[in-house]
Amino acid sequence: MSAPKPVASRRGGRWIEEWDPEDERFWREKGERVARRNLVFSILSEHIGFSIWTLWSVLVLFMGPEYGIDPAGKFFLVSMATLVGAVARVPYTFAVARFGGRNWTVVSAAMLLLPTALAWVVMEPGTSYTTFMLVAALTGVGGGNFASSMTNINSFYPLRKKGWALGLNAGGGNIGVPVIQLVGLLVIATAGEGNPRVLLAVYAPLILVAATLAWRFMDNLGPVTNDTGAARESVRDRHTWIMSFLYIGTFGSFIGYSFAFGLVLQNQFDRTPLQAASITFIGPLLGSLIRPVGGYWADRFGGARITLYTFAGMAVATVVVLLASANESLPVFLVGFVGLFVLSGLGNGSTYKMIPGIYRAKAQDQGLTGEAAAAYARRLSGAAIGLIGAVGALGGLGINLAFRQSFLSTGSGFSAFVAFLAFYAACFVVTWAVYLRGASAPQGVAEEGAKSPGSDDRQPAYVGV
Repeated sequence: MSAPKPVASRRGGRWIEEWDPEDERFWREKGERVARRNLVFSILSEHIGFSIWTLWSVLVLFMGPEYGIDPAGKFFLVSMATLVGAVARVPYTFAVARFGGRNWTVVSAAMLLLPTALAWVVMEPGTSYTTFMLVAALTGVGGGNFASSMTNINSFYPLRKKGWALGLNAGGGNIGVPVIQLVGLLVIATAGEGNPRVLLAVYAPLILVAATLAWRFMDNLGPVTNDTGAARESVRDRHTWIMSFLYIGTFGSFIGYSFAFGLVLQNQFDRTPLQAASITFIGPLLGSLIRPVGGYWADRFGGARITLYTFAGMAVATVVVLLASANESLPVFLVGFVGLFVLSGLGNGSTYKMIPGIYRAKAQDQGLTGEAAAAYARRLSGAAIGLIGAVGALGGLGINLAFRQSFLSTGSGFSAFVAFLAFYAACFVVTWAVYLRGASAPQGVAEEGAKSPGSDDRQPAYVGV
């Protein structure tokens, strides 16, 4: 399997027509510097994208009784943003190769102005619920930014650096969630609950800054092309769907809890908007900051191991939340809930590291070596990342719908947390059964457990990724 041939220079501007990060000399002399520059401005754009995607998790805190929307309606409102953001990740993944990573970053950043401007127009009592739903759905374009950003940065870095680089890119983007919640807290504390447009006025110029800097400093990679064959192959590969399932448990938890945290505090513990806003940012902030650590640990110890421990920890944290809910203990509830954020952040980093590692290991299991194995891994992982990210984000929709139903039925989130506990247990079992059972190495591929490529009873090379 060979890598796509570089296209002769034809576009000028900030197009790079030859790119081989696996070549250590190329990486040392040129590649690392260019990749790092693109990573910095990718993080900035993705950061703003996440902030706009989760905009309504903050705006609902401004929506008092005069808006006439009950708790279940608010959960459904933020669910629309989650849904559209998840679906948008699929076309955004392919947009990088079609238009160029730098070009699409500029366009996708500029598109964030539309939902921001519309929120300015509609954010007042008397607006219909349908209108709120449509505007909230448009913020989903910010969720799509993640997929294009991760696909782009995945192409810039060699396999040995992907865990850390993708962790930094995703973590820096994820921080957009607590940052907009902090800005919302500042607005509520200073301007009051009746001034949501102040928050929007802060973000409109930041969107323009992100788009301008991407246009000025980022690059397009000419060798990156849309490989429809790779897309079809990744859709048929069971590991794409297994990793999608696991990513529902990690990123789906992170984004779902980010949208829901403030509403849960308001409705289960009777917190005021200001009291809720003063707490909600803590979990997403810690979960974002620790995501690169999850990628780093995955590089060092193996992504599957870190992912397994993550799901075990999330199950324990969920039990803490259930006990706190039953005893109506807010301090204990906060400890458990923040623990869920931290652990989901670790798992986000480790699961994304697993994706390129799985496909590199599959290449080796098929007898490919060297650049042929690297090219196979780039093709399949690049195609799979967008789909896995999209399906994983749907976990956020599931979490908010589960909370909505739980509050409608019982007036608390207790039954939703019971469902989450069962899901984390299932993720733990799947991770162990598919990627760790029989593994003999702590990191990368468990090569000691594999026999010759021609052996029918060899241990699959992806075990232990």
